[in-house]
Amino acid sequence: MGTEGKEELIPRAAAAAGFETTISRRKFLILTACAVNGLAALSIRGAWGADAPVIIIENAKGLILADPTRCVGCRRCELACTEFNDGRSQPSLARIKVDRNINFGPGGLTSPVMGGAWGNGVFIQDTCKQCPHPVPCETACPEGAIKADPVTGARVVDAVVCVGCRLCRKACPWDMISFDEESQKATKCFLCHGSPKCVEACPSGAIAYVPWLDLTREVPPRVSVLTVVPAEKAQSCLECHISK
Repeated sequence: MGTEGKEELIPRAAAAAGFETTISRRKFLILTACAVNGLAALSIRGAWGADAPVIIIENAKGLILADPTRCVGCRRCELACTEFNDGRSQPSLARIKVDRNINFGPGGLTSPVMGGAWGNGVFIQDTCKQCPHPVPCETACPEGAIKADPVTGARVVDAVVCVGCRLCRKACPWDMISFDEESQKATKCFLCHGSPKCVEACPSGAIAYVPWLDLTREVPPRVSVLTVVPAEKAQSCLECHISK
């Protein structure tokens, strides 16, 4: 390219980018930065290959939203959950968990939602947050037993594949994975295929099935977690996640 061609290059690039023909130093730097970013993107694409798959994991279509101010503590929701999913009335297995907001003694805080020094006694309904990707329990499962329900998109435990290692339970920041000691299988809320029985059973309208929204940034975690991602899952994640 001759001298004349080089002199015309910047004005032509500026016009293509929407700048006026005569550009300032600042705008020239902006244009240059855009070019560098474009080249970086091309380099990344080349590194991963033009045919590298783009994996998009959808969120659940809905979730169960709780209103503690309306809960009367009857725990019918827990009974409805286990009767539908487990064929028996056993609140300890319920995917929704109801308890009073009480701080027992100066040494322990039993709920992150405190009201007063000893708690306010309000009933709190803990529900699965239907976490966005990467879903902690799904990621932690070494057997791939936690999958998306085809109807609701909520993650559900496949009892046939589950080996009862409880790693999913340790990975959930809100301690919402239940474990059946009888069957030695983990369970979690999958929204009852789009018709949550807990919502239907609530006499006071304290829980509702609503379109999905991300609550993971709004509700403080209940427990500290340390998730170990299986090597094969970590490798597959490289298809759409690039470490910085």
